[in-house]
Amino acid sequence: MIPLLWLIAGVVLIAVELVSGTFVLLMLGLAALVTSGASALGAPLGVDVAVFGVSAALLVLLARPALQRRMHGDGDGAVNAGPSALLGATAEVVDPISGDDPGTVRIAGALWTARALHDGPGSPALTSGDPVVVVDIRGATAVVTAPTAGPTHPSRPPLQGES
Repeated sequence: MIPLLWLIAGVVLIAVELVSGTFVLLMLGLAALVTSGASALGAPLGVDVAVFGVSAALLVLLARPALQRRMHGDGDGAVNAGPSALLGATAEVVDPISGDDPGTVRIAGALWTARALHDGPGSPALTSGDPVVVVDIRGATAVVTAPTAGPTHPSRPPLQGES
């Protein structure tokens, strides 16, 4: 009878976790299922409680943080989306960019107004077809520079699905 009660408690806790989403009840439900197994193997009631306590503590302290990192990222809540997702992306100059005069670049198939990072007289012009790297987004204008030796995406975090 006791193993059945632990089993029911485990299933109920896991079901309630679907509503809360904090993973605490999931860990307690899994601990109840482990305790149900121990009880079914003949562990006395005092040992059941100890098995539940130890397994719950281990799951909450060790498994829950790893599961949260896996499900929610690094925890800062930042999502790499919108214009900030373009930082570090490679683009192609469509209309030349020279000095203080903006031009146009193609970033991931979309045309953007662009300015050179190093503008002003004497700065090198970026001509049509040149590859550039997006270093900033200011409103609807991309700030670009010629690529340097090194990684293709020097400063942007990986997009979803990239490693």
